[in-house]
Amino acid sequence: MKKIFLIAFCSINFIFIDAQKHEFLAPPKFNDADLSKQKSALDENAPAEILYKSQHFMIDVVTGDLHKKAFYRVKIYDKDKAEDWLNLEIPLYKNGSSEERLNKIKAFTYNLENGVVVPIKVEKSSKYKSKESKYLTINKFAFPNVKNGSVIEYQYEVISPFLFAIPEVLIEGDTPSMYTEYVLDNPLNISYNINYTGSLTPKYRIVEDRNLYGTQYRTYRFGYENLKGFKAEKFVKNDRNYRTKLSAELNSTNFSQLKLYSSSWEQIKDRLYENEDFGGELKRSKLAKENMPAGISNLKNDTEKADAIFNYVKNTFTWNNDRGIYTEDGIKKLLETKTGNAAEINLFLVMMLREAGIKADPVLISTVNNGLINLTSPNVSNMNFVIVAIETKDGLHIYDATAKQSSMDQLPPRDWNNFGILLTKDKVKQIQMVNAKPSFTYLTANAKINEDGSISGTYSDKDTGTYAMFAKESYDDNSDKYKKQYKENFAIDFTGIDSKVLESGDFESTMKFSSDNLIDRVGKKMIINPMLFLNKNSNEFDQTEQRKYTIDFISPYTRVKKVVLEIPEGYTIEELPQSKKIVTEDKEIAYSYMIEQKGNTLEIVSTTTVGSADYPKEYYPAFKQIWGVASKSENQVISLVKK
Repeated sequence: MKKIFLIAFCSINFIFIDAQKHEFLAPPKFNDADLSKQKSALDENAPAEILYKSQHFMIDVVTGDLHKKAFYRVKIYDKDKAEDWLNLEIPLYKNGSSEERLNKIKAFTYNLENGVVVPIKVEKSSKYKSKESKYLTINKFAFPNVKNGSVIEYQYEVISPFLFAIPEVLIEGDTPSMYTEYVLDNPLNISYNINYTGSLTPKYRIVEDRNLYGTQYRTYRFGYENLKGFKAEKFVKNDRNYRTKLSAELNSTNFSQLKLYSSSWEQIKDRLYENEDFGGELKRSKLAKENMPAGISNLKNDTEKADAIFNYVKNTFTWNNDRGIYTEDGIKKLLETKTGNAAEINLFLVMMLREAGIKADPVLISTVNNGLINLTSPNVSNMNFVIVAIETKDGLHIYDATAKQSSMDQLPPRDWNNFGILLTKDKVKQIQMVNAKPSFTYLTANAKINEDGSISGTYSDKDTGTYAMFAKESYDDNSDKYKKQYKENFAIDFTGIDSKVLESGDFESTMKFSSDNLIDRVGKKMIINPMLFLNKNSNEFDQTEQRKYTIDFISPYTRVKKVVLEIPEGYTIEELPQSKKIVTEDKEIAYSYMIEQKGNTLEIVSTTTVGSADYPKEYYPAFKQIWGVASKSENQVISLVKK
């Protein structure tokens, strides 16, 4: 039924030189006139604008280090909407004795005061380090005295011993850019594959061999002018997948002997199974044997055994929110502390399943926020998470024990990102990661219309499956904000909000509500929308331009909105709204609005069903039509007339 949308990854291995001369790595002098600019010429509503952006990567032939240089100059038009630019974060990586270091940094805020340009330097007091893990430290800087109209400027250099992967650079960001450039200079005895994704083409481009820094280099130079901010679309899991960006991966070195680094998935599998923080941990079968729950061997089949072991692991151990495909402190430490990273928890699950005689293997994935796997260029650095697959008589099933609400084939939203790489001891298999299990949302209001025209009642919001996990993540992130959303979304006075995970793994919030602004009085009539505050008051599929990207829902789903409304005695309903049903020809999308009167009670039920987790862009008109029907149906009103 549906087409699979694939991102094109281009490996640039040919020479092309733009005929027009252009000077790279030459930041223009600070222009006082930039401080007087009132709005961006590229987008008059943009809160900020990049005046100049340069990312320069150079490998030093003397030291063998990678120098990562950045230069940014950004105009701030509305600082309240440009918060991402007010703080600078520079990540520094470490692996064993090898670590990156911040060589130099200069950062300023420029303001125009009484016609005079006033530069304010970022002082040491505004800098601090945040250790994210034993592999990563982030240096953070806050720009001082930023106002509407300020220009911020910073440049820094990071010296890195890690040459395998050149960091990805986003060309097409949210902020419009007057000029953006990417430069990679590598000596001829070190070769890289350049991965280019997206639709934008550079105005200035050079790929050639030339004499640089006293020896022969290959240089890749791409310059872009007048880039508008990326146009986001609703219902996209991670639009970074569609933006223009550049990255590079080591292909080969030739120091008297050619050494190839481009890997196949088979080679990656072999290296991982040889790595002590991956395959080495999987060999520690004694730990699995010693911690096997009682009674597993008595269960009837592999599926029951797998579920029992999975429930033991997910309920016994707590994920520390660290991602990664390698163990950090090891399985033994996990057993002591009952806390570990994703690799420790899920590799231990693999060990336990194998010990029970079940064919189980790790699966490498890239989570949604990390972007799509580049299938055409196998690289372990693309991956950031490990889950588990088992093979039974009825096929392949997957688990993720880092999520307390998960179950067989029911993974948290972050995991569903198109593809995974299954690593058995003997072979590698690419598997498609498509969420086939539907999620359900039940929104239920039981309400009474009072004689004074106010309405009061109870309301419950229950999610199942993937959506339940998504709701729980939002609640855990900020429970006060999660509860506050009800009042903000509906402008209703909710009290006694109680949110919790049910024994089934569903997530439910219950509360009481009251309102005196849901009814309009016209003479002796009370006019009300029987959907109360649950009506769809806008069409979310309101895009006027042609759809460009896949429509993502993370999960197939059914959303049921039910209102049971008690009418006050002495009132009759003039006319009931019309019920409505609409469904696509292929039965993929369906909507119904049903209303029924039972004595002095009205029962209104609207049901939306979406049969798949994602759809090609060609489905957009169908969604737009059905959502329009839903909005029209749910905004019908009734008139209550006093007898």
